[in-house]
Amino acid sequence: MAAAGKPGKRRVKRFYDYELLISIIFLCVFGLVMIFSASSYKAQLESGKSYSYVWKQAMFEAVGFVIMIAVSKMDYHKLMIFAWPSYIASYVMLFLTMFTPFGVASHGKKRWLKLGPIQFQPTEFVKIALIMLLASLITYYGLRINEELRVRNGWRFWTWESKWWKLVLLSAPLTLLVTRNNLSSGIIIAGIVYVMLFVAMKKKWGFIALLGGLVAILFVSPYIGDFLESIHVLQDYQLSRIHVWRNPVKYSQSGGYQVLQGLYAIGSGGILGKGLGQSLQKLGFVPEAQNDMIFTIICEELGLFGAICLIAMFVFMIYRFAVIAENAPDLLGSMLVVGIMAHIAIQVILNIAVVTNVIPNTGVTLPFISYGGTSVILLMVEMGLALSVSNRIRQDENNG
Repeated sequence: MAAAGKPGKRRVKRFYDYELLISIIFLCVFGLVMIFSASSYKAQLESGKSYSYVWKQAMFEAVGFVIMIAVSKMDYHKLMIFAWPSYIASYVMLFLTMFTPFGVASHGKKRWLKLGPIQFQPTEFVKIALIMLLASLITYYGLRINEELRVRNGWRFWTWESKWWKLVLLSAPLTLLVTRNNLSSGIIIAGIVYVMLFVAMKKKWGFIALLGGLVAILFVSPYIGDFLESIHVLQDYQLSRIHVWRNPVKYSQSGGYQVLQGLYAIGSGGILGKGLGQSLQKLGFVPEAQNDMIFTIICEELGLFGAICLIAMFVFMIYRFAVIAENAPDLLGSMLVVGIMAHIAIQVILNIAVVTNVIPNTGVTLPFISYGGTSVILLMVEMGLALSVSNRIRQDENNG
């Protein structure tokens, strides 16, 4: 015991973000409930077992949870030795998927890589690889990343010595390869790079101008879609999605069918919904209801109240990422969590925007909620990294 009148001996206690862990568990369990509700009819028709989809998802989540806990107990600094190998492996897997028989086509595009009994989407791996690489390089360059402007004859201009250019050049080819076959994943990866550089750089005006330009393009795209297709910026199927976005009713028997059925499901749910398991649109009306469109079934069964509660949980998760990033012991940990936060936030916003027809359909899943083994396992790896950073935050305690 410390002597009277003398301050007690201080000891260091490691922090672990149990709030983030609880939010992950909640979203996973809620996702299983909704996958069962959304897929039971289709599963019964396909296999005679209404629980086949949810059972597979539960197995993937169990494996992912074990991996998450294991990663969270590791030192994230040591894991960064995999940053460059993961980056190179991303190219290898994408080339195998797109240009070899190992690639498996889905909806007309090769998005899956099949190696023996294992089949997965390399784009999910690419997201983690880029987050790790960018976090490592931003940490390595440090303040030098902001040494980007030179003055000559009164003009300020960018130079090739600028460190942020190197990060963009490293990210761009991988992003374009992904975008070639999967526009939604390409947007998410580009968004991750954008957010990480935005946080790392002191000068923000260029990023704000770029974002404003992209928003402007989105609004004028319905009017210049044919021109963009003529110069091969857009593919035929991408142009058709823009037409469907503008007028889904006109294309109700083709591309607009899924959009309209999703909107019917959202609208019919009302404030409190029809009740868990009572969706009508999942009975073959909304295609792949357990995947990209699962948010529409949530709205139909649980109503606006359920949708808002789910969004609030995602907001809480983003908040916990922000807390960890702000209190991270070093720049590496902070940038890792910023990249993970950007990934989750962008993907949630895109999914909800797509199913509500705010933006054209890009086929993006809702994290932790939509069905998908590759997605949930690699999401758990990201969560493990975030928890690993939180576990390195020190708390001083007064011992005695």
